[in-house]
Amino acid sequence: MQVAKWGNSLAVRLPADLVRELGLIEGDQIDLMKADGPLTVRRLPRADEVLAELRHFRGTLPAAERLSRSAVHER
Repeated sequence: MQVAKWGNSLAVRLPADLVRELGLIEGDQIDLMKADGPLTVRRLPRADEVLAELRHFRGTLPAAERLSRSAVHER
């Protein structure tokens, strides 16, 4: 990969194979991580994916654990 100047910043152009493997599209957010081993790249979840996961949990909290606005404001 080559590092190039992009305005006042530096940019890395990702290889097409990696873009396809990660399913990246323009505007996606990625996370670059360097641990003891090689550099890893992962795509962060898109907003619609996060919302879909949240919808999965809608209404599944047991009644005893549900919060109410009035209970929160009790003193």
